[in-house]
Amino acid sequence: MGIELKDRVAIITGGANGIGRETALMFARAGAAVAVWDLVEEAGQEVAQAITAEGGHAAFYRVNVANQAEVVAAAEAVHTRFGRIDILINNAGITRDGQLVKVQDQQVVNKMSEGEFDAVVAVNLKGVFNCTQAVVPYMIQQKYGRVVSASSVVGLYGNFGQTNYVATKAGVIGMTRVWARELGKRGITANAVAPGFISTEMTAAMPESAQQYMIAHTPVGRAGTPADVAYLYLFLAAEAASFINGAVFSVDGGMVAGT
Repeated sequence: MGIELKDRVAIITGGANGIGRETALMFARAGAAVAVWDLVEEAGQEVAQAITAEGGHAAFYRVNVANQAEVVAAAEAVHTRFGRIDILINNAGITRDGQLVKVQDQQVVNKMSEGEFDAVVAVNLKGVFNCTQAVVPYMIQQKYGRVVSASSVVGLYGNFGQTNYVATKAGVIGMTRVWARELGKRGITANAVAPGFISTEMTAAMPESAQQYMIAHTPVGRAGTPADVAYLYLFLAAEAASFINGAVFSVDGGMVAGT
């Protein structure tokens, strides 16, 4: 039995590429109307056009999730256009990796900058807060909603050189558990997904040796695909997942990051 999202309206943040793009296409094929939120306009428009070419309903919105005013305006625009908002997939994220302090010969030679820390927090943590706070009032009105947010396996286990990224992904788990308690009685569930090493544009920028290292530490012997994550998003967004709330699901092939 396939999962149906007929008559549902979904917002996918970071929907222009990678996991977000795959999620937008998959949700549309399941029957949902899809609002693609991203800063990459050309790719975002292409995703929306691909959905409409297949007979689906979609629209692209250029949104910086770190900007609360932009998020509030975009949520209102989606609701005005489609009449409701049922699903929010908080998928947008960035990395700015670096060690807390880099040491050579007992001397600190470099460190993560304040700008690198703040940029990741603004998108990966504050962005999830902004989007959820802007969308949830519409879900409360209709007494139904699904909020699914992207954490990471590193948010569970930590990872070398990712103080900022790990802090945000652990924070997403904490916020998700709070929202599960606050919103469950409103007919809204909140869950988090923690991907491991997934082949995307982001991971393609890693050195080949680093990519092979990650695969070697994944028991199933391969990198994940965007579809591996999108399928879980799809299930958690469905009515069938109504009793799953405040949970964190790893999609990592059995990997434990940082080992």
